Parts: sequence; C-alpha cells; structure tokens
Amino acid sequence: MSVEGKVVAITGASGGIGEATAFLLAGGGAKLVLGARRDDRLAILTDRIAGSGGTAVHRVTDVRRRGDLADLVDLARERFGKLDVLVSNAGIGPISPLDALRVDEWEDMVDVNIKGVLYGVAAALPIFRAQGFGHFITVASTAGLKTVANQSVYSATKFAVRAFCEGLRQEAGDKLRVTIITPGFVRTDFIDAVPDPALRAELAVARNKIAIPPVAIARAIAFAIQEPSNVDVSEIVVRPTAQA
Repeated sequence: MSVEGKVVAITGASGGIGEATAFLLAGGGAKLVLGARRDDRLAILTDRIAGSGGTAVHRVTDVRRRGDLADLVDLARERFGKLDVLVSNAGIGPISPLDALRVDEWEDMVDVNIKGVLYGVAAALPIFRAQGFGHFITVASTAGLKTVANQSVYSATKFAVRAFCEGLRQEAGDKLRVTIITPGFVRTDFIDAVPDPALRAELAVARNKIAIPPVAIARAIAFAIQEPSNVDVSEIVVRPTAQA
C-alpha cells in the first residue's frame, strides 16, 4: 500500500492540516495539486516540496467560487493526466454566540464549509466517473458529531457535510471511494478568526493544553488513500485523548 504516483488535489493547502497533508503525501511520492486563497504561501509550500524532492503545483483557489474548483481539477489533469484524490480541506470557523448576530460570518461558513465541498464534488465527480476511479476525502470536525454553545452555525455546517458525504458514498458505486476525516482540536491558526477576544483567548488556552499536531490528521488522510481500491474507509475520527 502506497501513495506513490497518486495525484492528490488539496484545498486549504496553505497552512494547518492542508500543509501537513501536502508534505506527508509528497514525501511518499504523491503528486500534489495545491489550492488556497493565499498565493504567496502556496508558492512557498510548492517550492519547499520541490526542494525536498517532491512534486507539486499550485493554483489560487477560493472554494466559494465554483470556477476555482473546476480550475484546480483541470490543473491536475493538465499537468499529470489524471486526478486520484480530492481532499476538501478548506474550512473556516469564526464561532460566536448566536446573540451576537454575526450573520455575515454565518454566511461565510455556509459558503466555505458547505458550498466549497459541493463545488469540489461537482468539479471532480464527472472526471472520476470518466476515469473509472477516484477518491473524495472531506475534512469535517467533531463539531459535526456534537454541538456545543457558541458553535451552532459552525457545527451545523459540519453536520451538513457529514450528511452530504454519506449520501455521496451511497451514490458513488463500486469504483469511487468517499472518506470523512473528523478531527478534534488541532494545533493550527484556526481560532485566530474567532471575533470575540474572550472566547478566542479561552480557545487558545485549550489549544495550547490539549490540541494535537496537524500531521496527526495528515496521517489519517494518508491511511485512507493507501488502502486498496476496493476498501472504502468511510470515516476516521482523530482527536486529543483529553478532549471531551
């Protein structure tokens, strides 16, 4: 079992889980197609992968724009002739109490966390069907398993993603694979987008105390990819042992 030669597109690749996954897979011989909104960080990541002997290309990708996902999939085919795996990793979580009525941020979470996944599937599904193989991997969250205060909208987007991916799995047939990766608290800059200073500080304390490194999630993604083509790893939950 190996990722060598697999062509893997990753959204949200410029940091955190996406960046860790890119490095891990590139080290195993996969060919990476990296998408994110931050062109400068994508370019640095691509150069670092190339400098360590790996293969990667990148394209600025805003998952809120359907055309950007189509362009990312097209880049994979243009450069490598196929696409084996689409890792839908891009996500945001500007969590807040509902009473704060941060409706614009609610809409952003819906656009990125839900629509971004749908647009990726819309871009890759016809390609996977034509190839006769393909693997959708979607990064969800333990917030999609359990809702807590201040995370209602974020949690709702992750519940929606899990429901969609299960439906996709049931429709995929015997040639395509569908995997949900469900991380708990991961040590990234994810909480920097939390608008309330007190809540952000509280989360920072928890992150510093119990969060696991992004590579823990990257290893779960690699495991799912490495399984034989007739093995569908439906979901992997990875969280800190100290997380409730």
